[in-house]
Amino acid sequence: AFGDKVKYESVEEGDSVTLKSDLTEMKDDDVIQWRFGNTLIAEINVTADRITVYDDVLDGRFRDRLKLDNQTGSLTITNITTEDAGDYELQVNSVRKRFSLLVFGEFNICFT
Repeated sequence: AFGDKVKYESVEEGDSVTLKSDLTEMKDDDVIQWRFGNTLIAEINVTADRITVYDDVLDGRFRDRLKLDNQTGSLTITNITTEDAGDYELQVNSVRKRFSLLVFGEFNICFT
């Protein structure tokens, strides 16, 4: 269900994560937008039959690592880095869904 609940996802550095839209299919007039913080990083405009990934934003940190599912609008981020941790927001028309991504990296490993 959509709403203001935050969905928490955790992933290891270097892995991939898919933030699921929970849509089974997109409708003809859907506009789907993904944001990282306040920055638009990906968009699907069904009416215009256009999928756009803004991977040059934020100093290009997402370059070549964002994939959008053209059936469901889900967003996959590959080769995760700790810089990718934070809040993501999916907006489908007027409905928002929030994700909080936790990234576990080298710093979680204890050396004895």
